[in-house]
Amino acid sequence: MKKKDKFIFTCQACGAQTPKWMGQCPECGAWDTLTEGRLLSGSKSASRVNKLQVQPVAMDSIELQEARRVKTGIDEFDRVLGGGIVSGSLILIGGDPGIGKSTLMLQVLSELSDKGNKTLYISGEESISQIKMRGKRLLSEGSNMFVAAQTDLDTILALAQQEKYAAVVIDSIQTVFNPEASSTPGSVTQIREASMEFMKLSKEKGIPVFLVGHVTKVGAIAGPRIMEHMVDTVLYFEGDKSHVFRILRSVKNRFGSTNEIGVFEMKTNGLAQVSNPSAVFLSERFPNAPGSIVAASMEGTRPILIEIQGLASSSSFGTPRRTVLGLDHNRVALIISVMEKRLDMNVSSLDIFMNVAGGVKVTETAADLGIAAALASSFFNKAVNDSIVLIGEIGLTGEIRAVAHVESRIKEAAKMGFSQCIVPKNSIKQITKVKNINIIGVSFLKEVMEILF
Repeated sequence: MKKKDKFIFTCQACGAQTPKWMGQCPECGAWDTLTEGRLLSGSKSASRVNKLQVQPVAMDSIELQEARRVKTGIDEFDRVLGGGIVSGSLILIGGDPGIGKSTLMLQVLSELSDKGNKTLYISGEESISQIKMRGKRLLSEGSNMFVAAQTDLDTILALAQQEKYAAVVIDSIQTVFNPEASSTPGSVTQIREASMEFMKLSKEKGIPVFLVGHVTKVGAIAGPRIMEHMVDTVLYFEGDKSHVFRILRSVKNRFGSTNEIGVFEMKTNGLAQVSNPSAVFLSERFPNAPGSIVAASMEGTRPILIEIQGLASSSSFGTPRRTVLGLDHNRVALIISVMEKRLDMNVSSLDIFMNVAGGVKVTETAADLGIAAALASSFFNKAVNDSIVLIGEIGLTGEIRAVAHVESRIKEAAKMGFSQCIVPKNSIKQITKVKNINIIGVSFLKEVMEILF
């Protein structure tokens, strides 16, 4: 051990470092998460020499080069990335265990290899024979697709530089081990060091690198937060194991939009693309069912029609229950309060259950009108006309506020065969003529209830 090496304690939850051990992390407050590690001190003189060789460049003298993208052949995957894989990018993909992360990565590499590109899949959780069995089931086999079972960081870096690979997948980043770090695999130190080395590999060699990451109980990617700052793109693979649909969502993308989603269906032979999500999410909707409303959500540049279900029933407990799936819990609570105050509807004393059919998660406020209509439909036990789609944000005074991309949402509703669409009155001026659908403008929530019931 070098004399300059020092010991430092790192929190496994947030990555904070302290010179001595503590029972509780001073940054995040987690208990018994500090582990001992060795801090390596490099040569300062060499670092200063390298810094002196770096000179700033005038902004207007930089030649802009268009980022070269490689199409994978999986349109839903390419859409989320912004049009394809950018050369030299570092992409992190996370999701619940068994959601299909490894399956998706094998299919992506298989599509690339079928086009004549060499790809490398490195697994720290499966043996080569197990990868072969899964690849055979997914029909993801080929002479251009190379696999290895390895966890040593130096060996992985050497393997990735042996050939000019079109893409490299590390499954998973939590299993990679750097012998120079004294901590165990999966610790904050190991993940941070491994992520830094893979970032250098992708930038210096121009190789797109995919890092598969585990998630914590709250759904965040396990490991230090700095890992998400280092990578170019962060993707989350969402879905409920009880549903066959999976949603690939981008939460960070330096080369494209962060609002795009890709929809997949899990089948026996892998993940299949869903080109028309609206038709899929509404395929099992029952007509004339109280508490069922169709709303138009916007995911990036794509409008999607979703079914919002609401149930208001008498409570058998002193405190009414609130169960919300696929919607913002706080937003639903706000809408309940507005309905209680502005419509004189006694819904706050009832058990309320909200759900978005198909396992979709909706965060935008344009679904407010659908939430209120679904609750009112269940409260009055009256079904809403099946031909109506609702779009609009609800304010605290009960007003219906304008939302973005109204025309795209209405066109999607018309394409799916709906004949009426209730929208904010202030949004009508943004809409050009749309065929085969009647557009109704409203200003207050009370007007909507009079139209529907």
